[in-house]
Amino acid sequence: MTQTLPKLWTMPFIFLILANLFTFMSFQMLLPNLPPYIESIGGSNIQIGLITTTFAFAAIIIRPFIGHLLMTRPRKILVMTGAIALLIMTALYPITQIVTLLLLIRFIHGIAWGWSTTVNGTAAVDLVPRRRVGEGMGYFGLSVTVGMIMAPSLGIYLYQNYTFNLLVWISVALGVIAILLFSLTSFVTPKSVYDNQKKPPKFSFFGSLIEQKSRYPALVTLLNTFGYGSVVTYIVIFGNEQGLTGTFLFYFFNAVFATISRPVTGKYFDKHGPWKLIMFCSGLSFIAMWVLALATSNLHLVISGAIFGIGFGSMMPALQAWVISKTTTERSGIANGMYYSSIDLGIGSSALILGFIYQFVETATLFKLSSFLFIVVLILTFFDYRNQQEPWQSVH
Repeated sequence: MTQTLPKLWTMPFIFLILANLFTFMSFQMLLPNLPPYIESIGGSNIQIGLITTTFAFAAIIIRPFIGHLLMTRPRKILVMTGAIALLIMTALYPITQIVTLLLLIRFIHGIAWGWSTTVNGTAAVDLVPRRRVGEGMGYFGLSVTVGMIMAPSLGIYLYQNYTFNLLVWISVALGVIAILLFSLTSFVTPKSVYDNQKKPPKFSFFGSLIEQKSRYPALVTLLNTFGYGSVVTYIVIFGNEQGLTGTFLFYFFNAVFATISRPVTGKYFDKHGPWKLIMFCSGLSFIAMWVLALATSNLHLVISGAIFGIGFGSMMPALQAWVISKTTTERSGIANGMYYSSIDLGIGSSALILGFIYQFVETATLFKLSSFLFIVVLILTFFDYRNQQEPWQSVH
């Protein structure tokens, strides 16, 4: 007799996915345009890197505190607080052209981002039936991936053809839509949260920062996003140097092919696990980076974006599901926070290290150097695959 699976596509889950998509779009629209904006108002190469690094550092240090709060506080108030804080910080960017003040705004924005991504991901885990948590988080992760690779194309187009201020206000509008969707969402708060309110657990910074069982896929995630960080930070500057008017096309085709490939790669993940999928996709990402580095026309940007969409776009949901699959349900919030911290640390460290190297090499060289991080991802994933004691289906 066929066993009926619990319902996944409830209205609260749909609202949460859409709200999270608009949250990521609101943020990601700004991300590739801040470096050239800082450069245009007189920022140094180091300051261009710091605009990303300070943000990532703030997001990482706040997550353990948010992870602890999630053990004792209802979900809705935490989600709404994060969304409103993101909206306020986004609206502050046009108030000054002083780079030092923008770095301070960026740091506080990072705190709001670390708060929001952690609570939103944990709220998703709580809404998904336990027997379908891998599948559900795969779809939730798609809202993250599509937001990361669709919004930058729109942001770059607005920045190159209009003004930075208009870009910010459209980002604010997307943030308002996210807040409205969050307000319509009926969240589920686990019973253990209310039990913990009677006797709050002791706080441990490192205990709430790192989920030991998920360290390996989190490391792979960090290295994966280091490679992506070079694209986020320097693709607009690279396009300007090469006289390429269609930089946004890279992100547009990135988003299209990531979305098209997701049903296929998602089903493959459920059946075979993360290893072969990540190895194949990291190889595609490596190729895409070299096509980008050697690009001399908009067609090359289209080809690079399409390949990168299948490669990087398929890896991110797979990595999140891999991180969560390693831990227990009770620790999934901490594992989820560590996953997002790995993303921020990867992008942030990439911006800082490449910002230093950028003083001595051409922009295209940064893409070539960071491409080898995808080869490291492939090798590390292969080692973990070789060390598996049981097939994926018998474990999950």
